[in-house]
Amino acid sequence: MLFRFLLFLFFVHSAVAQEGVSVLMDSLAQTSSESEKARLSIKIASKLSNDDWERALNYMDVAKESALKSKSEKTLADFYNALGNIYFTKDALDIALEHYLKAYDFYENRPASERFKLENNLAIVYARTDNNEKALVYFKKVYNSQKEKSDTLNLAKILNNMGSLFLDREVDSSLVYFKKSLQLSQNIADPDLKMFLHTNLARCYIRKDMPDIAKMYFNKAIADVENGVNPRGAAWLYNELSEFYLDAEMPDSVVYFAEKAVKNLDRVAPFGFEQQRAVGFLYKGYIAKGEFEKAATYFEKYSAIGDTLNLEDKRVNVEKLLIGEEYRNKEKIRELEESKRESRNYIILLGLLALLLFLGMLLYRFRNKLKRAELEKQLANAKQKELNTNLELKNKELIGKAMIEMHRTEIIEDILNDLKEIKLKAAKKETQNAIDYIVKRLKRDTSSNVWEEFELRFEQVHESFYNNLTEKHPDLTSRDKRLCALLKLNLTSKEIAQITGQSSKSVENARTRLRKKLDITNSHTDLSAYLSSFG
Repeated sequence: MLFRFLLFLFFVHSAVAQEGVSVLMDSLAQTSSESEKARLSIKIASKLSNDDWERALNYMDVAKESALKSKSEKTLADFYNALGNIYFTKDALDIALEHYLKAYDFYENRPASERFKLENNLAIVYARTDNNEKALVYFKKVYNSQKEKSDTLNLAKILNNMGSLFLDREVDSSLVYFKKSLQLSQNIADPDLKMFLHTNLARCYIRKDMPDIAKMYFNKAIADVENGVNPRGAAWLYNELSEFYLDAEMPDSVVYFAEKAVKNLDRVAPFGFEQQRAVGFLYKGYIAKGEFEKAATYFEKYSAIGDTLNLEDKRVNVEKLLIGEEYRNKEKIRELEESKRESRNYIILLGLLALLLFLGMLLYRFRNKLKRAELEKQLANAKQKELNTNLELKNKELIGKAMIEMHRTEIIEDILNDLKEIKLKAAKKETQNAIDYIVKRLKRDTSSNVWEEFELRFEQVHESFYNNLTEKHPDLTSRDKRLCALLKLNLTSKEIAQITGQSSKSVENARTRLRKKLDITNSHTDLSAYLSSFG
């Protein structure tokens, strides 16, 4: 309790603006800036925190949501800092510390002037929670920042707080800090600070078992009170003096200073811990003096204050527990919602991955199908090309054989004509008979029908041609069919004339007659192409 009271002197709490809650709410309704919404909402929460905690919690949630939406690290840090201040006033120090540290993540690398208040708050919270090492770290930070600014008053106050950290475990270190602070405060008109420093130095020398020096500093502290010190500070000094004289077994001095403490506290805190302490010194002093009736009266008062404080302490503890439990429950709910949101996101992500995998498989199968179709097409084209090549080769072979047969027939006919002329000139009967025998054999060798053999071979290559042609055009003659076969082989009129032994003119006339029989009246229709359609 003592250290808490000493720190009260220097704790820098974020001042809540003097505007009423209704004015703040009007401003909140009119703003569209998320940063401003966060600032106004946490102000409203701070104003409501003592009277309507449930509404304060709602505005804390609004402030946090707006701070997150603002996408501003500073806005979010300021929100956490203000939230830490609210929980500090509720004495929920563990929650306050959690939010101060979140704010410090942003302010740690900011200029010293911007992080001073936050570092001081962290130092005080760590001191209040008996984490002296961390408290000292942050006290040194604020000390260094104030040293750069040459702010003597703040430096003196910080050194006083640092000395208080060591008072019960390293008295010599505590003395060093108190004396440095006292040296800085020599030219400062702050009787409260000087009174605290003189009293703290007295307490140090009490622990070092040097009562004379302790008494000297107590006397200086009493002189500071005469220069105008707040009643709480004066009462604390008088209680320290009462304890000093109680240990020295000087009951008159105990009663004297305890009564002065009670008188000061009756005006400001009649039922506080310092008042109970002062009344306790009174009844102990009167017992030491043997005035038991007065001692009993003050003991009753001491007990009554204790009962009140116990009830208040229990109420405060219950409130702290409720606030802490409520905060933890909210955090658990938030974590559960966050977990559900993350699970939902994971499910959506897995669904998308499954969909992408499915689409990938479909695409893979489709690509394979396209490749397979392309390969099949290429194979079909290759096969068709091979068939066309084979057909072309067979057609050429067919034409070649027909040409050879025609040429052979022509040669034999020429030989027969030559033999006839030789026979007419031959005188001997034997020669004439020999020529007749040769002519007879040649005629026998040429008696085979060349066109029958050609048509037979043609049908082997083009199996359905004659059938399809006859079905569509049944009135065609053998000669017409033969011309159709030659045209099917894409032979020109000149080539047909050579094979058939006709003139080109005769072949052209035959083609014209064939067009009429096939009922091809359109001059743009190619005769060979038309015949190719029959197979």
